[in-house]
Amino acid sequence: MIIETSRFGPLEVDEHRLIRFPKGILGFPNQNEYALIQTAEDSGFYWLQSVDRPELAFVVCDPRLFVPDYVVPVKVDDLAQIGLDDPSAAQVFTIVNKVDQVLTGNLQGPLVINVQTREGKQLVLSDRRFSTRHPLMDLRPSSAVVSKTA
Repeated sequence: MIIETSRFGPLEVDEHRLIRFPKGILGFPNQNEYALIQTAEDSGFYWLQSVDRPELAFVVCDPRLFVPDYVVPVKVDDLAQIGLDDPSAAQVFTIVNKVDQVLTGNLQGPLVINVQTREGKQLVLSDRRFSTRHPLMDLRPSSAVVSKTA
């Protein structure tokens, strides 16, 4: 399938990379179909590109790359909405943003995807340990990386 993107132009996407969000993503309830695009094979970051709107795409990643103890408590009803009986068949992503020189992730609004049916749902968590702008990575140069030796 070929989809139009504003960032990469037309892209051919395998159907197994398509994800359907029956209720959309927060703020975009009528945008239901997205393609998961990995632009570099060794990167943990992906583009979640709307199939219908070339200008609509989100950078996403597995939140455990940055927060190893991150666990998503999912209600049985939420699992049922995406046909997920076994939580181990879920893939979790967080939407990533750059705020000043810090990459942040929306850990209160994870995307949970059933890898078998390729259906997803954005959850809204009440756990206040995490925020919608949880710091993931500081992009400012470090001053102590290199030191001179004799």
